[in-house]
Amino acid sequence: MLDPGDPRIDFNNTEIAFSSKSNRELKKTYRLFKLMNNSRLVQIGSFLGNIAAKLPFGIADPIIEATVFYHFCGGTSLLDCQKIIDSLNKHKALTILDYGVEAKDSDDEFEKTLQENLKAVEFAYSNPNVPVISTKLTGYISTELLEKIQSKIELTEQEKIQYNKYRQRFIKLCEKAHEFKVGIFVDAEESWIQQPMDDLVEECMQLFNKETPIVYNTYQMYRHDRLDVLKSSYEKAKAGNYILGAKIVRGAYMEKERKRALEMQYESPIQISKEATDKDYDEAIDFTLQYTDQISMVNASHNWKSNELQVDLIKRRNIPYDHPHVNFCQLLGMSDNLTFNLATQGYNVAKYVPYGPVKDVLPYLIRRAQENSSVSGDMSRELQLLHREMVRRGLLS
Repeated sequence: MLDPGDPRIDFNNTEIAFSSKSNRELKKTYRLFKLMNNSRLVQIGSFLGNIAAKLPFGIADPIIEATVFYHFCGGTSLLDCQKIIDSLNKHKALTILDYGVEAKDSDDEFEKTLQENLKAVEFAYSNPNVPVISTKLTGYISTELLEKIQSKIELTEQEKIQYNKYRQRFIKLCEKAHEFKVGIFVDAEESWIQQPMDDLVEECMQLFNKETPIVYNTYQMYRHDRLDVLKSSYEKAKAGNYILGAKIVRGAYMEKERKRALEMQYESPIQISKEATDKDYDEAIDFTLQYTDQISMVNASHNWKSNELQVDLIKRRNIPYDHPHVNFCQLLGMSDNLTFNLATQGYNVAKYVPYGPVKDVLPYLIRRAQENSSVSGDMSRELQLLHREMVRRGLLS
């Protein structure tokens, strides 16, 4: 094992990666990823899962909970997440709580999302191992209204009222987070609704990020314009004398974005290749680490090379490993080899822990299953690592 502080990190070290799992838990996880590695099974399971979610009284919930739910989620409520929070803390990793409910379309649902996130802030405040919560702004306003705003279509009086409610909801959340010193990650969404969300997040950064980073925007580097937007955001923060909160991700809506651009005959916002995405991603990591006094950055990636790059830059620039503005993040249930090998070496690293009613987080679960399926039949990287650890423990020959 490497000494703490050694810049060399072996992300192939499965002993550290899966040290939190008993043999029984490891076998269960291995079986789950073997199932998910079959693209045909994932396709069928996704179809059946969407049907099951619509059944009354949650009668299908126990089946979903017994398979993918508790691998990728903390539970159905905040209190359910405490076990995961404690386990992560035991292995030197922090928790980012995410009320995993996606786009809604009524005032009652928007208000419910706000109340749940306010509770999450209070919960995080009482728990030093939860420095941040995550939220989606489509939980506070309809996507149709956001699209209309971005298209610069004049709003009706009723729509203006709805927009103001949305703005006040998010500001209320930020006020609470600022009072309790809890960070807020704001997820990025589709390009055709992103600008009005960027505007509101930037407004709240100016209000609440003066002394410490509270509000973080998310920059999707699979869009060819976002590196420039990130740099522009830094210039605004510098001029406004506030800290830019920047979570760097590759992105999550590529096929949808390309399809819409083709259908509506406008230039696709997506990079021309994965190589172009990787180049901008790594440049974003390099850029943010040049200005750690003005930017609080989060490398939210499962890409080994991007994590290795950040480790290398931290070392070369003599940045303290535990600098509060220099962070790593991965999703619960994935890339444990990154999370726990980083944590063992003393870096700031957290797991993104979704929670909420099974039917509401199902779209998230389906995406995770699809990410881990293999069209070619080859083992996914997660399955390869699990297989290696099973062999190391003598559970497989």
